[in-house]
Amino acid sequence: MHESLMTHGARWWRHRWMPERAAERAVPPAMAEQLQARVSASEARHSGEIVVCVEAALPNKDLWRAGREAPLPVVIRERALFWFGQLRVWDTEHNNGVLIYLLLAERCVEIVVDRGISRHVADEHWQSVVQALGQHLQSGDFESGLTQALQEVSALLVEHFPLQPDDVNPNELSNRVVWVD
Repeated sequence: MHESLMTHGARWWRHRWMPERAAERAVPPAMAEQLQARVSASEARHSGEIVVCVEAALPNKDLWRAGREAPLPVVIRERALFWFGQLRVWDTEHNNGVLIYLLLAERCVEIVVDRGISRHVADEHWQSVVQALGQHLQSGDFESGLTQALQEVSALLVEHFPLQPDDVNPNELSNRVVWVD
């Protein structure tokens, strides 16, 4: 019991003491522009939509729930689902939106895919992408990890949702990195 209180207390402080604009510091504007260009280039090859969201820390209500009402990984997944909804990643013509969500305070990642993609790609495959990106995050190498994740997501979208020769992806969602502090 005492150890879990210590863990919860340490987690609480880690989230509350994230520096102002931590998300933008982890993925600075120059890197965000490069990622935006990679998303744009990717979306020129398929009909999917990719959104990258970087959040500094969980809000208090989610921190309170973590470990008390639900395990931390469940709370983080629910937070990624929240942003999937808020950013309207689910609202694409072909139901093939992908959210790449980073939570900096925990150095973890979630990938949320819309129902059109989940019909074609097994959850296990997404977990392997998450694990690879997670290793980069743990070492602080956000750019390489995000670039690799974008390449893998893009390859899957090209495989399952390729653009036909006369098609143009209407870019239903912004390609900009979303920072949440």
